[in-house]
This record gives sequence, structure tokens and C-alpha cells, in this order.
Amino acid sequence: MDDRRDTDDAAREDEVTDGAMAAVGAAGHPDEDTGRSERAGLGEAAVPRDAERLTTGETVASATGEAMRGEAMRHVPGDAERAAPGHREEVPVTGRGGEDGGGRRPAAIALVLLGLVILAVAAFSTPWQVLTGGPPDPARDFGAAQIARARAFDAATTLPSYLSLALTIIIAGILVATPFSARVLGRLRGPWWLRVVLGALAITALVEVIRWPLGMWVETILRDYGLSTQDWAGWAGDRLKNLGVEVFLLCVMLLALVALARKVRRWWIPAAVGAFALTVVTSFVYPVVFEPLFNDFSSMRQGPLRTNLLDMAARDGVPVEDVLVADASRRTTALNAYVSGFGATRRIVVYDTLLQAPQREVELVAAHELGHAKYDDVLYGTIIGALGAGFGAIALFLVLKPVRRRTGVTSITDPRAVGVVMGLMTLGSLIMGPAQNVISRHIEARADVHALDLTRDPAMFIAMQKRLAITNISDLSPDAVEYVLYASHPSGPERIAMARAWAKLNGVPEP
Repeated sequence: MDDRRDTDDAAREDEVTDGAMAAVGAAGHPDEDTGRSERAGLGEAAVPRDAERLTTGETVASATGEAMRGEAMRHVPGDAERAAPGHREEVPVTGRGGEDGGGRRPAAIALVLLGLVILAVAAFSTPWQVLTGGPPDPARDFGAAQIARARAFDAATTLPSYLSLALTIIIAGILVATPFSARVLGRLRGPWWLRVVLGALAITALVEVIRWPLGMWVETILRDYGLSTQDWAGWAGDRLKNLGVEVFLLCVMLLALVALARKVRRWWIPAAVGAFALTVVTSFVYPVVFEPLFNDFSSMRQGPLRTNLLDMAARDGVPVEDVLVADASRRTTALNAYVSGFGATRRIVVYDTLLQAPQREVELVAAHELGHAKYDDVLYGTIIGALGAGFGAIALFLVLKPVRRRTGVTSITDPRAVGVVMGLMTLGSLIMGPAQNVISRHIEARADVHALDLTRDPAMFIAMQKRLAITNISDLSPDAVEYVLYASHPSGPERIAMARAWAKLNGVPEP
């Protein structure tokens, strides 16, 4: 029962984006917290990854607004302009493009107030007081061979994971602190909107070329451990489709941002509103527009399992018209389920691989997902993400002034500023990641308690958690750094300990 991270493209690979949901809202979350390897890609915060859905174990907070970190700059001729002979910057008609065009003081006040609103919403919607168990003890429920295998898999993915993190920070630092991107993008020609699009494509392509070998490394590890069932063509196709979705949303955001800055003096105001709206719309339509790009979905076939799941949803007071099955087995052996969307697009999806588990365990996974639906976790995650996106747009306006001299761009209206914006987005998502994970772990724990309250079967809950941890090769005892950076769900042993605490509290025989 994981929340929102990728177990497909790379169970521990570059699906952060996540991540990192990554920030266009909590479109969903996978049930088992599976991955950390090639996680924080440049600009990936702009779109939720396919495998990073709200399912029974990953971070709903993965939805906090990592998109749009707005900025503005005054024109200061620099090396980048000298490096691009013949380049002539277009002057905005009314926006003036300067960092003081909309007033820094009002923007700073708005940033503080919006930050307080985000903290209030997060504090209100996060279940801080959730049942927990005693100290987790992997040796009590997992054999020596299973623990050794989990440690070996963790060791195999640790190096590419930290290399990816370091690479992400280095690339973002280059974009934010040097005139590199301005010099490269200064060679582009055409109207401003075309240069914005081409600039986003160029930076994304450059970063992906650098990251591609890491992705192949992780995919090889997944195959070695039996987690991936894809061939290289399928893996590359999924990765490119995922990249295409990200670039599309990134370009929409950048075009809107630059257009506003060229026309409106206080562009940070409509930019913040637009970032909020884009996050909400994307989270709402993601299940029906983007998810089908990566998986085929079908209604669960008629039978006792479908009947029991729909009856359980009715008893729980959660309207569910259908339960969908995703053909995840074409790329992974991992077990998962997730909730995505809200309102008319809300859906509960289970991986076809999960259907191989005993029916009672599948029902427990679904009960966890019903908990997310009952408490509107996707909706609240989307709201927090949308507010965070608006916060980022205002912060972008304020941050660009101290960066502009080193980067050689003139203002936010300068198409060469695309690289700077992408770099700031990435750094913002990395900074927000640990906070998102804290929120997500509490939300996941509440969904676990909900599943136990609904089924009153802690023994089967523990059996299900063991199956998930063993099949997905989850880290049974993550170290403190990895837990802070990557854990959007409690570890398997933590969840098992909580189930035993629930049994003791409710007078049920302790498994």
C-alpha cells in the first residue's frame, strides 16, 4: 500500500518526480513504497509520474506544489548576451519584465501569508496523531534470507540513487548559478514563445541524455532481482512517454509565465493563480488523460472479489462505481494499488499482479485505498500542491533578482531564463521533499488504521504487508538519511508493529 512513486519504470528509479509528484497535484499514489534510485530529475516536479500515483503506500504529499518557482530580473548586459551575437531581446509591451515591475514588498507579504495558509491546511488535513506500534523488529516476521535479500537490493540501488541526487543538484546549481543555460539558449532564434518551448526541450533533452545511463543501470538491477519484466524497447518507450508528459506540462507553465510577465506589471499575482489552477486541473484529468498512456485499464471481472470490494466500499460509505485493473505485469512483478483523481475522476486501481495474492489480502489493500478515498487524501494533497505551486510562483518573482547577474539573463521575459526557472523548480522540489514525506507517512498510517478498522483482521493485514515487502523487496530497516529523503510510507516492519498495537487496543488476538 504505497502512495505515489514509481514501481514500473524503475521501482526505485526515476519516478519522482514524486515525485517527486512531483507537483502537479496528488494524482495518485502506489501502494508500496518502492524506490529511490534515479529519483529527482530536473524539472520533474512539474508533473506526476505514471508510477507515482496515490496508491496504498506512497506519498500523497508528493503532490505539494513543486511546479513554478517564479522570478523576475532587471536587464544587466552580461556574458550570455555577448556570447550570442545578433541576439536581440524582445521588450515586453506592458509587463516591463523587471523584478520591481510588480513591487517586491507586496510579493513578499503575499508569500508569507500564503506560506501560513499552506501550513494551516497541511496541519488541518494531516493526521498527526496516528496509532503507532513499538520499535519495528524485522527479524520477528522476516527470515534471515529475506532480510539479506532486502539489504542486498538496497545496497545495489544506493549508489545510483545518490549519484542521481548529486547529479540533479549539480545540474540545477549550474542552471541557477552560472550563465551556461543563457549561453546555450541564446543561440535559439524565432519569436519568444518558440524560443521558450525550444529552450525547455533543449534543457530537458540535455538532462535526459546525462541521466539515461543511470536509468539503464537501475533497470538492470531491477531485472537482476526479478522486479522488471520489460524489454529495452518497452522501457525506453515508457520513459519517453513519461518525459513527453512532463515536457508538455512544463511548456504550458513556462509559456503562461512568460506571457503574463510580458503583459502584466504584477505578473506574480496571475502566475500564482494560474499555477494553482494548473495543479488542480492536472490532478483532476490525470487519471483519464495521462494514465492510459502507460497502462490499459479494465473493470475487474465479475466474481466474489469484485462483489466483496464493492460491498465493502458501500459499508464504508465511499461511493465507488467500479474497480479497475491495470496491466502492470507487462512491466513489473511488484504488487500495488492506488487511488487517483477526485470527484468524477476518482478511481481505485489494482495491479493485475496483486490479483495473484489471496483474496482476503487484496481486500485489505482495497480497504487501505478506501481510506484514502474516504478522507479525500488526493483532494487535500492536490489543494496543498496547488497552494505550493502558487507559493512557488511568487517565490520565483522574488528569487530571480539575486540570481540574474550570475546567470546572464535579463528578466523573466527573456526566453533564455527557461533554464534558470527549471533549475529553481528542481531545487525547490528537493527542499520540499522531506516535508512531503513526513505528511505522506502520517496519511499512509491513517489509511492502514482505516483498513484494520474496516476488516478487523490484523493477522491478514500482517500477512499482506509481509507479501508486499518480500515481493517488492522493500527496505526493511532504512537508515535515517534515506528515510528522510525517500520514505513516503512507513516501513513494512513499522506497519506490522502498528497492526499489533491495533490488535491489543481493540481486544483482538495479537498475531
